[in-house]
Amino acid sequence: MKTVHVHDAVGMVLCHDMTKIVPGESKGPAFKKGHVVAEEDIPVLLDIGKEHIYVLNLEKGSIHENEAAERISKAAVGPGITLSEVSEGRVNFEASPGLLDVNVEALNRINSIEEVVLATMHTGQQVTQSRPVAGTRVVPLVIDEKKIEQVEAICAEYPYVVGVRPFKHHNVGLVTTGSEVFHGRITDKFGPVIRKKFSKLGSTVMDQRLTSDDPSMTRDAILAFIAEGAEMVVVTGGMSVDPDDQTPTAIRATGAEVITYGSPTFPGVMFMIAMREGVPILGLPGCVMYYRASIFDLVVPRLLAGEEITREDIVALGHGGFCASCDVCRYPICPFGK
Repeated sequence: MKTVHVHDAVGMVLCHDMTKIVPGESKGPAFKKGHVVAEEDIPVLLDIGKEHIYVLNLEKGSIHENEAAERISKAAVGPGITLSEVSEGRVNFEASPGLLDVNVEALNRINSIEEVVLATMHTGQQVTQSRPVAGTRVVPLVIDEKKIEQVEAICAEYPYVVGVRPFKHHNVGLVTTGSEVFHGRITDKFGPVIRKKFSKLGSTVMDQRLTSDDPSMTRDAILAFIAEGAEMVVVTGGMSVDPDDQTPTAIRATGAEVITYGSPTFPGVMFMIAMREGVPILGLPGCVMYYRASIFDLVVPRLLAGEEITREDIVALGHGGFCASCDVCRYPICPFGK
């Protein structure tokens, strides 16, 4: 960094913002830090009283922080991500709706390069409206270009580092069990909640059918939905260990392969997921109706994004699967399921 006369600064890089003040009208940067001085900039600089300025004369093999951030972001970006303009040496990654997909292995390798920073939100988060999910920059104002070439080489080994997998529209069959609902003794409260949750994720509940505590009735309702083209079936109610709670029995009776009955999550312990002919069948516990964030929000978005959920995936939910029951729920901007 050195001080030079503006007439000698063409091609050099500004080291700080240059403020322009119009009395009674405006105050702001005429040129931002990192701007490369051009011939046409000289009159403007003189007009704002800058005859001498601090500039950076880049040596061969060194690059400015702005260029570094742009190159890192372009190398790491994946589908469903829009890159911001570089600002003060930083580029943000803005995600479109879908499931955030971060290659954590690649991310760690990139951040192991000294003076390089790429920070993301947790992978696997549902994104229901566009928002920033990652950012990158380098620590110094000027960095050795070889370090950025290292980043680009790492990124080239993977399809992408930060991307979004879109939610695929599913037609969902909803079976609500319980003789008290089936016979009209109480009003079902599950249906509106489930419809709203799937709608937010871009899918449609094709129909809701009520069944009694008879497991064969519930089994037949599940199979009927699959025969009618349902791409997912969710069954609400009857998931506890009470004698009348027969939903797990009904799901097993369909011939589906049970992935798990039980999940290491609070709320959501009494959760079941099974597969029949490629169609997921979910047994949802009552907590899904009452809690804004539950096992539904940890598993269903992944299924809608095309993931195959395994027993190992459910086991892994134990670390982070305890909801803190905050006074105001901010899920998914919270530790639940991370």
